[in-house]
Amino acid sequence: MSRVCQITGKRAISGNNVSHAHNKTKRRFYPNLFEKKFFVEGEQKWVKLKVSSAGLKLINKKGVDAVLKEAVAKGFLTK
Repeated sequence: MSRVCQITGKRAISGNNVSHAHNKTKRRFYPNLFEKKFFVEGEQKWVKLKVSSAGLKLINKKGVDAVLKEAVAKGFLTK
């Protein structure tokens, strides 16, 4: 499974490690992901999602049903 948030679409980006001598080597910055289970009231079942910390804040703010509907519309999540 790839390291992509199913709610916000956040994924790994690339950058550089920079040493004291200013040497640069490639590295990856990974999103802060959690695998969480949420109860969806509309479908009366539990759903397991891979969610970033920003995605968790969105779910707390708007609710699971609304956020899942938006994620499907944006194409981050398939139903």
